[in-house]
Amino acid sequence: SRGGHEAAGAAWERAAELTADAAAKARRLHEAAESAWLTADTVRADRLNTAALALAREPLLRADIALLRARIEWNTGSLQAGRHLVLEGAKEVAEADPVRARELAMFGAALGSFDHSGTGLNPLEIATEPGPAAPARQKCFWHLLAGFHHVGTGDLARGAALLRAAYADGASLENADQDLLPNLGIAAVLLGDDQAALEYHGLLLSRARAGGALMMALYALTRRHITDVVTGNWAAARAGASEALQLANGSGQAGLTAFPLAALTLLDALQSEGSYTRHLGAAEDVAAKQPLGSMHSLVHDVLLWAKAVESGEPEAAFHQLARFAHPVMRHTAAVDRVEAAFRSGHREEAAAWTAETQDYAAATGNAWAAAAAAHCQALLTEGEEAERLYLAALEHHASSPRSFDRARTQLAYGEYLRRARRRVDARSHLSAALETFRELGARRWEERTQQEMRASGKTARKREPSAVVVLTPQERQVAALIQQGLSNRDAAAQLFLSPRTVDFHLRNVYAKLGISNRGELMRRQLDRATA
Repeated sequence: SRGGHEAAGAAWERAAELTADAAAKARRLHEAAESAWLTADTVRADRLNTAALALAREPLLRADIALLRARIEWNTGSLQAGRHLVLEGAKEVAEADPVRARELAMFGAALGSFDHSGTGLNPLEIATEPGPAAPARQKCFWHLLAGFHHVGTGDLARGAALLRAAYADGASLENADQDLLPNLGIAAVLLGDDQAALEYHGLLLSRARAGGALMMALYALTRRHITDVVTGNWAAARAGASEALQLANGSGQAGLTAFPLAALTLLDALQSEGSYTRHLGAAEDVAAKQPLGSMHSLVHDVLLWAKAVESGEPEAAFHQLARFAHPVMRHTAAVDRVEAAFRSGHREEAAAWTAETQDYAAATGNAWAAAAAAHCQALLTEGEEAERLYLAALEHHASSPRSFDRARTQLAYGEYLRRARRRVDARSHLSAALETFRELGARRWEERTQQEMRASGKTARKREPSAVVVLTPQERQVAALIQQGLSNRDAAAQLFLSPRTVDFHLRNVYAKLGISNRGELMRRQLDRATA
């Protein structure tokens, strides 16, 4: 539990105070720092770790200290500084322990995939490739290291092959540790592999909850936001972002509130929620006042995306989407970017961004990326070739979990057919798109689809009054854990709440659902019962 890590940290710090031997004292101070880090007490973790560094002489301990220093820096300070620290640590330990050097260099390469500037150190020149007989864990670190490096330097095809090799290595490890799991998750996000991203971050989150590691829970929640958004799990995305925001605020990590706030802002824009202005203002205030570490470019891009959606105007949207800083976001929002460029008359940019999407699809082999590439090409094409491309996009969508993207293509194809005076053909695609937009609460696209249906000669069926019970994100989290069979006390520990708070939320769940006990709750479906 979190209390367990706090107690352990206090015990290690007390033991260090009573230790005369410098080497033993350094080790105990570092153990105390690690415990403080897991409870998200980064100030205390940094103080204890710095004290350990002053005493440590043994290379492996110094490597561990370097990694924690870097981890604190890239999460709460500067990505570039964190990357430099961890690569310097890898360089220092390389001669004494090539395995540990490889592990540290992998972190540097992962950070380089987000921003390759800021250091002259090349992780591939610091680390050595393990031999054919090396354990799978060592091979996994190497494939991640090399894959991240090539992605960061622009060779996506080569990097993708190496990162997929890391998947294979990781699959043979029964208990991938907290060094590998987050980075396998990063690899999945870079490759746009939605299933793997949800799997790795879900596993990391469940282990963090079970172990009371607040910082790792916050990390996992934050990294899975965008995957939940793009796969149409908007209720889960909102619940996760709300929980991450609460954990970050509760632990005093102001900078770590930025990405959850940005994710909530994007969801507000997608669902036309009235909290958009409040979330946007809070996110921009944090971004202006706090260092955002490795999330800086992603926060920047998600807020630009939200503003583009909220604007509702092609030229305004183009102005925002043209400023994206990170490739992950450029690929993820490819259809938004090309559509805004095309509709605002920026044909050259639309063509360039379409080509970029085609290259990404070819390098990763993702169905959703192939669908996006075909959709973007169709926007820039006329006649029978445009129809062929829309149909190809829909065929790719059939193998992708990105329901919102599929509905966007159905809408675009329906518009194309209606303009071609094939109004009857258009209706089935528009009806399918409308159903998805209604399920997601994507009101601006719902209204646009209804207009197209009227133009096709069919009036859309009015939305039935919703019978869905609305739970708050926190109530949904509590209910989900109770449905897994956890006691109130265990659910409180996993959510880093007090048992009294869980009792309060559970009573609200019972009242809203019209039930009175856990047995009835176990039989209820809660997938869409979230505000």
